[in-house]
Amino acid sequence: MQIHPLITDSKTLAQFCARIAKSPYIAVDTEFMRENSYWPDLCLVQVADDNEAAAIDPKAPGLDLTPLLDLLVDNEDVLKVFHAGGQDLEIIYNLTGKTPHPLFDTQIAAMALGLGEQIGYGNLVDAWLGVQLDKGARFTDWARRPLDKRQIDYAIGDVTYLIQIFPMMLEELRKTGRGDWLDQEMERVCDPSNYVNEPHDAWKRVRIASRKADVLGRLKALAAWREIEAQDKNLPRGRIVKDETLADIASHPPRSQEDLGKVRGLSATWKTNDIGARLIAALGSQKPLDKDEMPERDPKRPGLGKDGALVADLLKLLLKIRSRDINVAARLLARSDDLDALAAGVREGLPILEGWRYEQFGRDAVDLVEGRLAFAVKGGRLKMTRTE
Repeated sequence: MQIHPLITDSKTLAQFCARIAKSPYIAVDTEFMRENSYWPDLCLVQVADDNEAAAIDPKAPGLDLTPLLDLLVDNEDVLKVFHAGGQDLEIIYNLTGKTPHPLFDTQIAAMALGLGEQIGYGNLVDAWLGVQLDKGARFTDWARRPLDKRQIDYAIGDVTYLIQIFPMMLEELRKTGRGDWLDQEMERVCDPSNYVNEPHDAWKRVRIASRKADVLGRLKALAAWREIEAQDKNLPRGRIVKDETLADIASHPPRSQEDLGKVRGLSATWKTNDIGARLIAALGSQKPLDKDEMPERDPKRPGLGKDGALVADLLKLLLKIRSRDINVAARLLARSDDLDALAAGVREGLPILEGWRYEQFGRDAVDLVEGRLAFAVKGGRLKMTRTE
């Protein structure tokens, strides 16, 4: 495989993208920093196909990323292969308003092949290629220039190994007949709605004990205000106001800006500065949360009760047995809230009652809940048995 020098000019990038656009699939990875910012700071993009690989420097003066971004989000003929690509997709969405498609995520595929729920890239490379990666550059400050050869080689390794592993995984998925299992998961990962940060929805990520409409209305206004402040200043949300402070203000609102000086978690200067004034203005604009926005006590799920909770525990045991028997990550088969819903009597709208999940697990799960399946110990091994 040809490894190119770091790409820092638009002509070289356009030529590179034109060549790899003829490949049926490419491997993609990014390096970024976000510890001190709201928006991820894209520092490096690595791309490879079967024949060549390169790292691209998005911080290079005058570099036009358009050919690369067009390849990632507009070219439907090239499959984009990532490993645990959620944050990579977020960055690409922030730049384009779109997500790469079609997509294959090797971490998700590894779940279908029994390699655990969140296998890291180093362990994936070791498992499939028997190569132990040099981890010496993993704590690199990718925003600092210049990058040395060791750092660039380390970064490019994230795609040169991935491009080798992908066809091997694909062949194994074909042999086991599990390729179709992943279609729904890959489409879910590609959904652009996963990467939208709407200020008016930010309150849903903040934990608060109260379910009062006026308190939640204040929380919605405050969370939206914080989101806009963080975006405008490009600072992490917690650097503006921490979640617990936001929830405390929503529950016990100050009567005036002067009172902000007494709020735990805020600097005393907030009682006179501009950001404190904007917080008070956000509070003043709030309205009680609309009835249709009020969170349910257990979203979409009826209450379990004591017996239902025990049934849910049995379903989780069944899940462990089945995932062991078919060698697939339990998380890919079913999620805990779906098991709770099944135990509580829900029979519609659950992923485990559709498609391959129903065939592999859901049918037996329903039979267990409805008394047609039971646990048995045979030869010291826990198994399932049909009841009369």
